[in-house]
Amino acid sequence: MRHGMKQKKLNMDTNARKALFSNLTAAVLRHEQIKITLPRAKVLRTFVDNMITLGKKGQLNNRRQALSFLRDEEVVAKLFSTLAERYKNRNGGYTRVLHAGYRYGDCAEMAIIELVDRDVNAKGAADLARVAAEKAAAAEAEKAASAEVAKEEKAEKKAEKKEKAETKEKKTTAKKSTAKTAE
Repeated sequence: MRHGMKQKKLNMDTNARKALFSNLTAAVLRHEQIKITLPRAKVLRTFVDNMITLGKKGQLNNRRQALSFLRDEEVVAKLFSTLAERYKNRNGGYTRVLHAGYRYGDCAEMAIIELVDRDVNAKGAADLARVAAEKAAAAEAEKAASAEVAKEEKAEKKAEKKEKAETKEKKTTAKKSTAKTAE
């Protein structure tokens, strides 16, 4: 029997659809706002709401169910701590779907799905941390390179000074030898 099978198929087989919505749900919970096509956003809304409801319950079995669906421990930890605390007084309706125009190329209707009362700084936080780490590494590499260049310049100056001293010594010995031959 087909009981409980009434949902959008989105032109995908079951496994692809489950994987898609698992990953999209994790993305919404991590970034708290993503941009996808409108039909996907409307279906995704139910998955995100169900995960937040599991997070609000807070039991071990609920955590295991969320982990089996999301497959990301960081997102599950955020779900059961930050998001559960944020939405403890709200009874459903944790997401908002906003129309975002049409995609260039195939003119698909786009939408922004976001969490209600979302943290504005959550979107791109991982990217900001990565960029800051890259800048720090680049600054450290530049500092090391400049120290290396200074060391090379110092070695060149020392070699040049030594060479000048050697040529000066050769000239003085040459002058002495010419003075002895002149006598």
